[in-house]
Amino acid sequence: MRNMYGYVRVSSIEQSEERQMIALKKAGVSASRIFMDKQSGKDFHKVNYEKLVARLQKGDLLYILSIDRLGRNYVEIQNQWRMLTKEIGIDICVIDMPLLDTRKGKDLMGAFIADLVLQILSFVAENERENIRKRQEQGIAAAKNRGVRFGRPESKVPNNFKIS
Repeated sequence: MRNMYGYVRVSSIEQSEERQMIALKKAGVSASRIFMDKQSGKDFHKVNYEKLVARLQKGDLLYILSIDRLGRNYVEIQNQWRMLTKEIGIDICVIDMPLLDTRKGKDLMGAFIADLVLQILSFVAENERENIRKRQEQGIAAAKNRGVRFGRPESKVPNNFKIS
């Protein structure tokens, strides 16, 4: 029988992974086989994702809740998908997008449809990352205009202080 794994990603430590964990456990993934990262999806240099990939073997099954939890970089999502499914030989099930379940549609038409859906969702994931970045920049600019200061507070060291 194949090993089932799950991957969970949230963009920051403040965000909750609970929704993703519930979905993976409902799919039958053991908590000990769920790998989680709390960092941006801009690339695939994530400690626990890399540990997961190192453990995967041909015939294993990887569950993720949605494609943007895998990543938010169009080209890298495509590359990782091909590496996982073609080079390692695992199946992937994207829970909220049944068309992205490589256990189904193994014929040419099924592969074609899955590839199209993957390309569209990868584009949407990266586009959303860009929109988030723009909204953050606009929010920071608006806060600065209101006089909000970012970064460390200014040092209160007197001007005549000398280090010997």
